[in-house]
Amino acid sequence: MHFLDQAKIFLKSGAGGPGAVSFRREKYVEYGGPDGGNGGRGGDIVFEAVQGLNTLIDFRYAQHFKAKRGGHGMGRDRYGAGADDLVIKVPVGTQILSEDKEEILADFTEVGQRVVFLEGGMGGRGNASYKSSTNRAPRQHQPGEAGEEMWVWLRLKLLADVGLLGLPNAGKSTFINAVSNAKAKVGAYAFTTLVPKLGVVHHKGREFVIADIPGLIEGAADGAGIGDRFLGHIERCRVLIHLVDISGDDPAAAMQTVQEELAAYGAGLENKPQLIALNKLDLADAELAEGFAKELMDAGADEVFAVSGATGQGIEQLLDAVLSYLPDRTSTETNAAEEESIDEAEPWSPI
Repeated sequence: MHFLDQAKIFLKSGAGGPGAVSFRREKYVEYGGPDGGNGGRGGDIVFEAVQGLNTLIDFRYAQHFKAKRGGHGMGRDRYGAGADDLVIKVPVGTQILSEDKEEILADFTEVGQRVVFLEGGMGGRGNASYKSSTNRAPRQHQPGEAGEEMWVWLRLKLLADVGLLGLPNAGKSTFINAVSNAKAKVGAYAFTTLVPKLGVVHHKGREFVIADIPGLIEGAADGAGIGDRFLGHIERCRVLIHLVDISGDDPAAAMQTVQEELAAYGAGLENKPQLIALNKLDLADAELAEGFAKELMDAGADEVFAVSGATGQGIEQLLDAVLSYLPDRTSTETNAAEEESIDEAEPWSPI
């Protein structure tokens, strides 16, 4: 499946059905009178976040979404049927932006979240609704309200607990394959990762999602390389793992390059907690690794983990540190279960 994280689409809610102009025509009814029914309501445009989707590729082939209009009113006081809502299913993490991308109109962060985005038009009144003691045979009616329409942008920000970043060829694909169920492409050249990858990590009874994004290079904020458009996928991560290649010419400079691109991108990424991992430990001896770790600490790193995605060395200690930044869902669920059992054992009483 191809990955697509931005799409522009056209939306139009359904128009209301027109009211009817009708008069009773029955053989033994001397004064028939008006009996035109009202029109039905047009369909709404509804967005819903669902499981099982992690790309907007479907919106590349279908850009126009129009809800049906309401049914026509008819004689014998028959009302038009209301149109069904048009439900558009999107991945969790999708944002709906205005056409100029300046305003966030909706943000889907949970499975099952639904938003009525555009409301359908009201149905028009039939001539029976205009009948009064002074207007015995009205012929006026309403055509029904028009639906709302607009162009919007859909932008997907993958929801992950941990973000993985670094320069190209820092070993991110090998690392995510080693710690999770991901099957990222690995190659001995830069930019083997062209789109973000997600993996689920199981460590010491805990489970979390890790996201790997394409490598950053100097000038990414200005469009160099693949650019920084994929940085949006780690905006919501709780902690970042920054991989630095130990076999590079200057690991400290490599770390600083990525930090500068994060600051240039903004959105608070430069202030997120970061775990600096000196990767490819299998390609260097202990003395060299210790020297590079000291250089990274001098360059601003709080703590440096020496790891190897290829051999697994040092990964357990790094994942232990990751867990300290994540909520303990297991203990939360246990506490909730204990509270529920206490409530069941001791029912409330006013005495």
